[in-house]
Amino acid sequence: MKITKAGAIASTKGPAEYFTGTVRIDARFQADEPAKIGGATVTFEPGARTAWHTHPLGQTLFVTAGFGLAQQEGGPIEEIRPGDIVWFPPGVRHWHGASPTTAMTHLAIAEAVDGKSVDWLEQVTDAQYQPKP
Repeated sequence: MKITKAGAIASTKGPAEYFTGTVRIDARFQADEPAKIGGATVTFEPGARTAWHTHPLGQTLFVTAGFGLAQQEGGPIEEIRPGDIVWFPPGVRHWHGASPTTAMTHLAIAEAVDGKSVDWLEQVTDAQYQPKP
């Protein structure tokens, strides 16, 4: 058994190359080999979001607080709220983040292939981020 106590890992700022706006990453975890699962709790301030990205084995988000948005390439922007579980299949381009006016927190979980769990792509533009009425 391995227990990482709350507060044992310092919060980090989401890097500007992968996020737009203010993003805080907490409680990062990575299972020991042979397990491949890892993740973090991520908080997006209003208007903040990820860049487009993919995951080799997919990604699961558990929304824990606030009101957010998520989109897979070619699909509509979807609203996500506490209690929602979002699954992005392997290799599918997508983004997720807060709504324009409300912060959002989710637990993000993904498995790694050869030590890599995400491929970061270009930023989501302001035009792409705006939900269509």
